Amino acid sequence: MPPSTSQAPALAGTWCRLHPLSPIVRIGITLGAVLVGGVSWISGDHSSSGRTVETLVVGAVAVLGMVAAVVSWLVTRWRVVGDELQIDTGLVYRQSLRFPLRRVQAVDVVAPLTARILGLAEVRVVSAGTGHRQHGRLAYLSNQDAAAVRAQLLALAHGLAAETPEPPAFPLFRVDNGRLIAASLLRGTWLLVLVVVAVGAILAAVDPAGGGGTVRQGGAEAATSLISAVVTGLVALGLDAARSVNGDFDFTIGQAPDGLRLHRGLLQKRHETIPYGRIQAVRLIQPLLWRPFGWARVELDVARQPEARHQGEARQLAHLLAPVATLDQARWLVAQVAPGAPATLARAGAPPRRAWYRAPLSYHYLSAWHDDRWLVTQTGRVRPATVIVPLEKVQSIRLSSGPLLRALHLANLRIDTAGRRWVAAALCRDEDEATALVDQLGGLAWRARQLSW
Repeated sequence: MPPSTSQAPALAGTWCRLHPLSPIVRIGITLGAVLVGGVSWISGDHSSSGRTVETLVVGAVAVLGMVAAVVSWLVTRWRVVGDELQIDTGLVYRQSLRFPLRRVQAVDVVAPLTARILGLAEVRVVSAGTGHRQHGRLAYLSNQDAAAVRAQLLALAHGLAAETPEPPAFPLFRVDNGRLIAASLLRGTWLLVLVVVAVGAILAAVDPAGGGGTVRQGGAEAATSLISAVVTGLVALGLDAARSVNGDFDFTIGQAPDGLRLHRGLLQKRHETIPYGRIQAVRLIQPLLWRPFGWARVELDVARQPEARHQGEARQLAHLLAPVATLDQARWLVAQVAPGAPATLARAGAPPRRAWYRAPLSYHYLSAWHDDRWLVTQTGRVRPATVIVPLEKVQSIRLSSGPLLRALHLANLRIDTAGRRWVAAALCRDEDEATALVDQLGGLAWRARQLSW
Protein backbone atom coordinates (compact mmCIF):
# COMPACT_ATOMS: atom_id res chain seq x y z
CA MET A 1 0.00 0.00 0.00
CA PRO A 2 1.73 3.24 -1.10
CA PRO A 3 1.78 6.02 1.48
CA SER A 4 -0.35 9.11 0.92
CA THR A 5 1.33 12.37 -0.03
CA SER A 6 1.17 13.67 3.55
CA GLN A 7 3.82 11.24 4.86
CA ALA A 8 5.66 10.21 1.69
CA PRO A 9 8.34 12.92 2.17
CA ALA A 10 9.12 11.65 5.71
CA LEU A 11 9.67 8.15 4.37
CA ALA A 12 11.99 9.66 1.76
CA GLY A 13 14.10 11.54 4.31
CA THR A 14 12.33 14.91 4.64
CA TRP A 15 11.13 16.17 8.04
CA CYS A 16 7.34 15.98 8.39
CA ARG A 17 4.82 16.66 11.12
CA LEU A 18 2.19 14.20 12.28
CA HIS A 19 -1.47 14.39 11.31
CA PRO A 20 -3.02 17.83 12.04
CA LEU A 21 -5.81 16.22 14.09
CA SER A 22 -3.31 14.63 16.50
CA PRO A 23 -3.82 17.34 19.19
CA ILE A 24 -7.52 16.47 19.36
CA VAL A 25 -6.72 12.83 20.09
CA ARG A 26 -4.08 13.77 22.65
CA ILE A 27 -6.38 16.08 24.58
CA GLY A 28 -9.60 14.16 23.97
CA ILE A 29 -9.64 11.90 27.03
CA THR A 30 -8.18 14.53 29.37
CA LEU A 31 -10.56 17.21 28.11
CA GLY A 32 -13.53 14.88 28.55
CA ALA A 33 -12.56 14.14 32.15
CA VAL A 34 -12.07 17.85 32.88
CA LEU A 35 -15.44 18.75 31.39
CA VAL A 36 -17.31 15.98 33.22
CA GLY A 37 -15.68 16.88 36.52
CA GLY A 38 -16.20 20.57 35.89
CA VAL A 39 -19.91 20.20 35.10
CA SER A 40 -20.51 18.20 38.30
CA TRP A 41 -18.50 20.76 40.26
CA ILE A 42 -20.25 23.77 38.76
CA SER A 43 -23.72 22.23 39.14
CA GLY A 44 -23.19 21.91 42.91
CA ASP A 45 -24.63 24.19 45.55
CA HIS A 46 -22.60 27.34 44.89
CA SER A 47 -23.32 31.03 44.56
CA SER A 48 -23.44 32.66 41.13
CA SER A 49 -20.04 34.29 41.66
CA GLY A 50 -18.62 30.94 42.77
CA ARG A 51 -19.99 29.26 39.64
CA THR A 52 -18.42 31.96 37.48
CA VAL A 53 -14.98 31.40 39.02
CA GLU A 54 -15.30 27.63 38.71
CA THR A 55 -16.42 27.93 35.09
CA LEU A 56 -13.41 30.10 34.32
CA VAL A 57 -11.07 27.58 36.03
CA VAL A 58 -12.48 24.65 34.05
CA GLY A 59 -12.33 26.64 30.82
CA ALA A 60 -8.74 27.71 31.51
CA VAL A 61 -7.66 24.11 32.17
CA ALA A 62 -9.31 22.96 28.93
CA VAL A 63 -7.69 25.78 26.91
CA LEU A 64 -4.25 25.14 28.43
CA GLY A 65 -4.57 21.44 27.64
CA MET A 66 -5.46 22.15 24.02
CA VAL A 67 -2.63 24.70 23.68
CA ALA A 68 -0.14 22.17 25.12
CA ALA A 69 -1.36 19.51 22.67
CA VAL A 70 -1.04 21.90 19.70
CA VAL A 71 2.44 23.00 20.78
CA SER A 72 3.49 19.35 21.16
CA TRP A 73 2.28 18.70 17.63
CA LEU A 74 4.10 21.75 16.26
CA VAL A 75 7.48 20.80 17.79
CA THR A 76 7.29 17.10 16.84
CA ARG A 77 8.65 15.93 13.50
CA TRP A 78 9.92 12.66 12.07
CA ARG A 79 11.63 11.10 9.07
CA VAL A 80 13.40 7.96 7.88
CA VAL A 81 17.01 8.43 6.74
CA GLY A 82 18.70 5.33 5.38
CA ASP A 83 18.06 2.58 7.90
CA GLU A 84 17.26 4.93 10.81
CA LEU A 85 13.98 6.34 12.15
CA GLN A 86 14.47 9.84 13.54
CA ILE A 87 12.00 11.65 15.84
CA ASP A 88 12.53 15.16 17.21
CA THR A 89 10.15 16.43 19.89
CA GLY A 90 9.94 18.72 22.92
CA LEU A 91 9.82 22.50 23.37
CA VAL A 92 11.59 23.24 26.66
CA TYR A 93 13.29 19.85 26.94
CA ARG A 94 14.27 18.95 23.38
CA GLN A 95 14.68 15.27 22.47
CA SER A 96 16.21 13.81 19.33
CA LEU A 97 15.42 10.10 19.20
CA ARG A 98 17.19 7.77 16.79
CA PHE A 99 16.07 4.19 16.17
CA PRO A 100 18.31 2.00 13.99
CA LEU A 101 15.84 -0.13 12.07
CA ARG A 102 18.13 -3.18 12.22
CA ARG A 103 17.45 -3.26 15.99
CA VAL A 104 13.69 -2.85 15.71
CA GLN A 105 11.87 -5.66 17.51
CA ALA A 106 8.30 -4.83 16.55
CA VAL A 107 6.18 -2.20 14.82
CA ASP A 108 2.65 -2.10 16.25
CA VAL A 109 -0.43 -0.07 15.33
CA VAL A 110 -2.62 1.16 18.19
CA ALA A 111 -5.90 3.01 17.66
CA PRO A 112 -7.65 4.44 20.77
CA LEU A 113 -11.36 5.19 20.53
CA THR A 114 -10.91 8.92 19.88
CA ALA A 115 -8.35 8.21 17.16
CA ARG A 116 -10.62 5.62 15.54
CA ILE A 117 -13.45 8.15 15.35
CA LEU A 118 -11.13 10.54 13.50
CA GLY A 119 -9.65 7.83 11.28
CA LEU A 120 -6.21 7.98 12.96
CA ALA A 121 -3.83 5.45 14.49
CA GLU A 122 -0.51 5.41 16.34
CA VAL A 123 2.55 3.63 15.00
CA ARG A 124 4.65 2.30 17.87
CA VAL A 125 8.22 1.19 17.18
CA VAL A 126 9.86 -1.03 19.79
CA SER A 127 13.64 -1.13 19.60
CA ALA A 128 16.14 -2.93 21.83
CA GLY A 129 18.35 -0.35 23.52
CA THR A 130 21.43 -0.81 25.63
CA GLY A 131 19.43 -0.49 28.86
CA HIS A 132 15.69 -0.05 28.91
CA ARG A 133 13.81 -0.85 25.74
CA GLN A 134 13.10 2.28 23.77
CA HIS A 135 9.75 3.15 22.24
CA GLY A 136 9.29 5.39 19.21
CA ARG A 137 5.75 6.74 18.91
CA LEU A 138 4.27 8.36 15.83
CA ALA A 139 1.02 9.59 17.34
CA TYR A 140 -0.95 10.04 15.18
CA LEU A 141 -1.15 9.25 11.47
CA SER A 142 -4.09 8.50 9.23
CA ASN A 143 -5.04 4.85 9.01
CA GLN A 144 -3.66 4.61 5.47
CA ASP A 145 -0.40 6.29 6.45
CA ALA A 146 -0.04 4.13 9.57
CA ALA A 147 -0.35 0.93 7.52
CA ALA A 148 2.10 2.19 4.90
CA VAL A 149 4.65 3.43 7.44
CA ARG A 150 4.45 0.15 9.36
CA ALA A 151 5.01 -1.88 6.18
CA GLN A 152 8.02 0.20 5.13
CA LEU A 153 9.64 0.17 8.58
CA LEU A 154 9.25 -3.61 8.78
CA ALA A 155 10.71 -4.03 5.29
CA LEU A 156 13.74 -1.90 6.15
CA ALA A 157 14.15 -3.68 9.49
CA HIS A 158 14.37 -7.01 7.65
CA GLY A 159 16.87 -5.64 5.12
CA LEU A 160 14.37 -5.58 2.24
CA ALA A 161 13.55 -2.87 -0.25
CA ALA A 162 11.40 -0.08 1.18
CA GLU A 163 8.56 -0.77 -1.26
CA THR A 164 8.33 -4.45 -0.24
CA PRO A 165 4.73 -5.07 0.90
CA GLU A 166 3.98 -6.65 4.25
CA PRO A 167 3.63 -10.44 3.87
CA PRO A 168 0.07 -11.72 4.24
CA ALA A 169 -0.96 -13.60 7.39
CA PHE A 170 -2.68 -16.98 7.46
CA PRO A 171 -5.62 -17.02 9.92
CA LEU A 172 -4.72 -19.28 12.81
CA PHE A 173 -7.25 -18.86 15.62
CA ARG A 174 -10.16 -16.67 16.70
CA VAL A 175 -11.46 -16.47 20.26
CA ASP A 176 -15.19 -16.87 20.80
CA ASN A 177 -16.39 -13.57 22.29
CA GLY A 178 -19.16 -15.24 24.31
CA ARG A 179 -16.64 -17.56 25.93
CA LEU A 180 -14.32 -14.59 26.54
CA ILE A 181 -17.04 -12.71 28.44
CA ALA A 182 -17.96 -15.77 30.51
CA ALA A 183 -14.30 -16.52 31.29
CA SER A 184 -13.66 -12.89 32.29
CA LEU A 185 -16.48 -13.10 34.81
CA LEU A 186 -15.09 -16.37 36.22
CA ARG A 187 -11.83 -14.85 37.37
CA GLY A 188 -10.23 -15.08 40.78
CA THR A 189 -12.12 -12.00 41.99
CA TRP A 190 -15.14 -14.24 42.58
CA LEU A 191 -13.16 -16.08 45.24
CA LEU A 192 -12.50 -12.78 47.01
CA VAL A 193 -16.20 -11.90 46.93
CA LEU A 194 -17.13 -15.32 48.34
CA VAL A 195 -14.58 -14.93 51.14
CA VAL A 196 -16.00 -11.49 52.02
CA VAL A 197 -19.54 -12.89 52.05
CA ALA A 198 -18.50 -15.83 54.24
CA VAL A 199 -16.65 -13.63 56.73
CA GLY A 200 -19.54 -11.16 56.85
CA ALA A 201 -22.07 -13.94 57.42
CA ILE A 202 -20.01 -15.33 60.30
CA LEU A 203 -19.69 -11.90 61.90
CA ALA A 204 -23.43 -11.31 61.55
CA ALA A 205 -24.28 -14.71 63.05
CA VAL A 206 -21.81 -14.53 65.94
CA ASP A 207 -22.42 -11.07 67.41
CA PRO A 208 -20.71 -10.54 70.74
CA ALA A 209 -23.06 -7.67 71.72
CA GLY A 210 -25.38 -8.34 74.65
CA GLY A 211 -29.11 -7.45 75.01
CA GLY A 212 -31.91 -7.95 72.55
CA GLY A 213 -32.02 -4.41 71.16
CA THR A 214 -28.25 -4.17 71.02
CA VAL A 215 -28.08 -7.56 69.29
CA ARG A 216 -30.60 -6.45 66.68
CA GLN A 217 -28.75 -3.18 66.15
CA GLY A 218 -25.42 -4.98 65.88
CA GLY A 219 -26.90 -7.48 63.43
CA ALA A 220 -28.27 -4.65 61.26
CA GLU A 221 -24.89 -2.93 61.21
CA ALA A 222 -23.17 -6.19 60.31
CA ALA A 223 -25.69 -6.80 57.51
CA THR A 224 -25.14 -3.28 56.18
CA SER A 225 -21.37 -3.76 56.21
CA LEU A 226 -21.76 -7.12 54.50
CA ILE A 227 -23.93 -5.66 51.73
CA SER A 228 -21.48 -2.77 51.26
CA ALA A 229 -18.53 -5.17 51.01
CA VAL A 230 -20.37 -7.42 48.54
CA VAL A 231 -21.38 -4.48 46.35
CA THR A 232 -17.80 -3.18 46.37
CA GLY A 233 -16.50 -6.62 45.43
CA LEU A 234 -19.03 -6.99 42.63
CA VAL A 235 -18.17 -3.56 41.23
CA ALA A 236 -14.47 -4.45 41.29
CA LEU A 237 -15.28 -7.76 39.59
CA GLY A 238 -17.31 -6.00 36.92
CA LEU A 239 -14.58 -3.45 36.22
CA ASP A 240 -11.94 -6.18 36.01
CA ALA A 241 -14.09 -8.23 33.63
CA ALA A 242 -14.90 -5.16 31.51
CA ARG A 243 -11.20 -4.26 31.25
CA SER A 244 -10.37 -7.81 30.18
CA VAL A 245 -13.16 -7.95 27.59
CA ASN A 246 -12.28 -4.51 26.25
CA GLY A 247 -8.63 -5.48 25.80
CA ASP A 248 -9.16 -8.95 24.27
CA PHE A 249 -12.47 -8.59 22.41
CA ASP A 250 -12.49 -10.07 18.90
CA PHE A 251 -9.05 -11.60 19.55
CA THR A 252 -7.59 -13.12 16.37
CA ILE A 253 -4.20 -14.64 15.61
CA GLY A 254 -2.56 -14.82 12.20
CA GLN A 255 0.58 -16.65 11.17
CA ALA A 256 2.96 -14.82 8.84
CA PRO A 257 6.56 -15.34 7.74
CA ASP A 258 7.71 -12.51 10.03
CA GLY A 259 5.86 -13.72 13.15
CA LEU A 260 2.50 -13.97 14.84
CA ARG A 261 -0.04 -11.25 14.07
CA LEU A 262 -2.35 -10.34 16.96
CA HIS A 263 -5.49 -8.23 16.48
CA ARG A 264 -7.77 -7.37 19.39
CA GLY A 265 -9.68 -4.69 21.23
CA LEU A 266 -13.18 -3.28 21.56
CA LEU A 267 -12.82 0.45 22.21
CA GLN A 268 -9.09 0.53 21.45
CA LYS A 269 -7.85 -1.60 18.56
CA ARG A 270 -4.37 -3.09 18.69
CA HIS A 271 -2.45 -4.73 15.87
CA GLU A 272 0.80 -6.35 17.01
CA THR A 273 3.43 -8.58 15.48
CA ILE A 274 5.51 -10.92 17.63
CA PRO A 275 8.55 -12.24 15.72
CA TYR A 276 9.14 -15.93 16.33
CA GLY A 277 12.69 -15.29 17.49
CA ARG A 278 11.49 -13.13 20.39
CA ILE A 279 9.31 -15.85 21.93
CA GLN A 280 11.13 -16.94 25.08
CA ALA A 281 8.56 -19.31 26.60
CA VAL A 282 4.97 -20.52 26.28
CA ARG A 283 2.66 -21.13 29.23
CA LEU A 284 -0.64 -23.02 29.36
CA ILE A 285 -2.66 -22.43 32.52
CA GLN A 286 -6.03 -23.71 33.76
CA PRO A 287 -7.61 -21.42 36.39
CA LEU A 288 -9.68 -23.18 39.05
CA LEU A 289 -13.05 -21.77 37.99
CA TRP A 290 -12.39 -22.60 34.33
CA ARG A 291 -11.59 -26.26 34.83
CA PRO A 292 -15.22 -27.50 35.02
CA PHE A 293 -15.75 -26.03 31.54
CA GLY A 294 -12.52 -27.43 30.12
CA TRP A 295 -11.07 -23.97 29.35
CA ALA A 296 -7.44 -22.89 29.35
CA ARG A 297 -5.32 -19.82 28.66
CA VAL A 298 -2.13 -19.69 26.59
CA GLU A 299 0.44 -16.93 27.16
CA LEU A 300 3.73 -15.96 25.58
CA ASP A 301 6.81 -14.56 27.28
CA VAL A 302 8.75 -12.36 24.87
CA ALA A 303 12.07 -10.58 24.96
CA ARG A 304 10.46 -7.15 25.05
CA GLN A 305 10.00 -5.68 28.54
CA PRO A 306 8.28 -2.27 28.65
CA GLU A 307 9.79 0.58 30.60
CA ALA A 308 8.79 1.18 34.20
CA ARG A 309 6.51 4.09 33.34
CA HIS A 310 4.49 1.82 31.06
CA GLN A 311 3.87 -0.94 33.60
CA GLY A 312 0.11 -0.36 33.57
CA GLU A 313 0.14 -0.76 29.82
CA ALA A 314 2.43 -3.77 30.13
CA ARG A 315 -0.19 -5.58 32.18
CA GLN A 316 -2.77 -4.76 29.53
CA LEU A 317 -0.51 -6.01 26.74
CA ALA A 318 0.12 -9.39 28.27
CA HIS A 319 1.09 -11.12 24.99
CA LEU A 320 -1.62 -13.72 24.97
CA LEU A 321 -1.71 -16.50 22.45
CA ALA A 322 -5.29 -17.19 23.52
CA PRO A 323 -7.09 -15.40 26.39
CA VAL A 324 -9.44 -18.39 26.63
CA ALA A 325 -9.83 -21.57 24.58
CA THR A 326 -10.88 -25.15 25.04
CA LEU A 327 -8.13 -27.44 26.30
CA ASP A 328 -7.82 -29.14 22.89
CA GLN A 329 -7.57 -25.77 21.15
CA ALA A 330 -4.97 -24.59 23.67
CA ARG A 331 -2.84 -27.70 23.09
CA TRP A 332 -3.12 -27.24 19.34
CA LEU A 333 -1.97 -23.61 19.61
CA VAL A 334 0.99 -24.64 21.75
CA ALA A 335 1.94 -27.16 19.06
CA GLN A 336 1.98 -24.36 16.46
CA VAL A 337 4.60 -22.30 18.29
CA ALA A 338 6.42 -25.15 20.06
CA PRO A 339 6.29 -28.12 17.65
CA GLY A 340 7.39 -31.34 19.30
CA ALA A 341 6.91 -30.14 22.88
CA PRO A 342 4.09 -31.73 24.93
CA ALA A 343 1.44 -29.34 26.23
CA THR A 344 0.73 -31.65 29.20
CA LEU A 345 3.07 -33.98 31.04
CA ALA A 346 2.59 -37.53 32.21
CA ARG A 347 3.43 -38.72 35.70
CA ALA A 348 6.59 -40.28 34.31
CA GLY A 349 8.26 -36.93 34.90
CA ALA A 350 7.02 -36.61 38.50
CA PRO A 351 9.43 -36.00 41.40
CA PRO A 352 10.16 -38.80 43.91
CA ARG A 353 7.44 -39.84 46.38
CA ARG A 354 9.17 -38.15 49.31
CA ALA A 355 8.46 -34.79 47.62
CA TRP A 356 4.89 -35.18 48.92
CA TYR A 357 6.11 -34.13 52.39
CA ARG A 358 7.35 -30.83 50.93
CA ALA A 359 4.41 -30.11 48.60
CA PRO A 360 1.43 -32.26 49.68
CA LEU A 361 -1.19 -30.18 47.83
CA SER A 362 0.60 -29.70 44.51
CA TYR A 363 2.61 -32.93 44.39
CA HIS A 364 0.35 -34.60 41.82
CA TYR A 365 0.81 -31.63 39.45
CA LEU A 366 4.62 -31.43 39.65
CA SER A 367 6.43 -32.78 36.61
CA ALA A 368 9.37 -32.02 34.29
CA TRP A 369 10.53 -33.24 30.88
CA HIS A 370 13.12 -32.28 28.29
CA ASP A 371 14.69 -33.40 25.05
CA ASP A 372 17.47 -31.81 23.00
CA ARG A 373 15.22 -28.89 21.97
CA TRP A 374 12.58 -28.18 24.64
CA LEU A 375 12.24 -28.04 28.41
CA VAL A 376 8.74 -28.48 29.85
CA THR A 377 7.81 -28.03 33.51
CA GLN A 378 4.48 -28.33 35.29
CA THR A 379 3.53 -26.75 38.63
CA GLY A 380 0.53 -25.48 40.57
CA ARG A 381 -2.63 -26.77 42.20
CA VAL A 382 -5.23 -23.99 42.03
CA ARG A 383 -3.88 -22.80 38.66
CA PRO A 384 -1.89 -25.65 37.10
CA ALA A 385 0.64 -24.17 34.71
CA THR A 386 2.72 -25.86 32.03
CA VAL A 387 5.74 -23.81 30.91
CA ILE A 388 7.56 -24.66 27.68
CA VAL A 389 11.01 -23.15 27.09
CA PRO A 390 13.13 -23.53 23.92
CA LEU A 391 16.56 -24.57 25.14
CA GLU A 392 18.19 -22.07 22.79
CA LYS A 393 16.57 -19.28 24.87
CA VAL A 394 17.92 -20.43 28.24
CA GLN A 395 19.92 -17.66 29.94
CA SER A 396 20.68 -19.21 33.33
CA ILE A 397 19.98 -22.31 35.41
CA ARG A 398 19.54 -21.99 39.18
CA LEU A 399 19.70 -24.78 41.74
CA SER A 400 18.29 -24.09 45.22
CA SER A 401 17.62 -26.23 48.27
CA GLY A 402 16.30 -25.06 51.65
CA PRO A 403 16.64 -26.90 54.97
CA LEU A 404 13.53 -29.07 54.47
CA LEU A 405 14.48 -29.89 50.88
CA ARG A 406 18.00 -30.85 51.96
CA ALA A 407 16.59 -33.09 54.70
CA LEU A 408 14.52 -34.87 52.04
CA HIS A 409 17.46 -34.93 49.58
CA LEU A 410 15.53 -32.72 47.15
CA ALA A 411 16.30 -29.55 45.19
CA ASN A 412 14.50 -27.00 43.03
CA LEU A 413 15.66 -26.15 39.53
CA ARG A 414 14.71 -22.85 37.88
CA ILE A 415 15.49 -21.86 34.32
CA ASP A 416 15.60 -18.17 33.30
CA THR A 417 15.20 -16.66 29.82
CA ALA A 418 15.42 -13.13 28.42
CA GLY A 419 11.70 -12.77 29.17
CA ARG A 420 10.87 -11.69 32.72
CA ARG A 421 7.27 -12.67 33.22
CA TRP A 422 7.92 -16.15 34.62
CA VAL A 423 10.51 -18.92 34.88
CA ALA A 424 10.35 -22.64 34.22
CA ALA A 425 10.53 -24.41 37.58
CA ALA A 426 11.29 -28.10 38.10
CA LEU A 427 10.36 -28.36 41.78
CA CYS A 428 11.23 -30.99 44.39
CA ARG A 429 13.53 -33.03 42.15
CA ASP A 430 15.93 -35.59 43.54
CA GLU A 431 19.11 -33.70 44.44
CA ASP A 432 21.36 -35.96 42.36
CA GLU A 433 19.03 -35.64 39.39
CA ALA A 434 18.87 -31.85 39.78
CA THR A 435 22.66 -31.55 39.98
CA ALA A 436 23.04 -33.64 36.84
CA LEU A 437 20.38 -31.59 35.04
CA VAL A 438 22.32 -28.36 35.61
CA ASP A 439 25.23 -29.62 33.51
CA GLN A 440 23.05 -31.53 31.06
CA LEU A 441 20.68 -28.66 30.30
CA GLY A 442 23.58 -26.22 30.07
CA GLY A 443 25.23 -28.33 27.37
CA LEU A 444 21.95 -28.85 25.50
CA ALA A 445 21.21 -25.11 25.61
CA TRP A 446 24.66 -24.28 24.21
CA ARG A 447 24.25 -26.78 21.34
CA ALA A 448 20.72 -25.50 20.61
CA ARG A 449 22.03 -21.93 20.31
CA GLN A 450 24.80 -23.07 17.96
CA LEU A 451 22.25 -24.74 15.70
CA SER A 452 19.94 -21.72 15.75
CA TRP A 453 22.77 -19.47 14.53
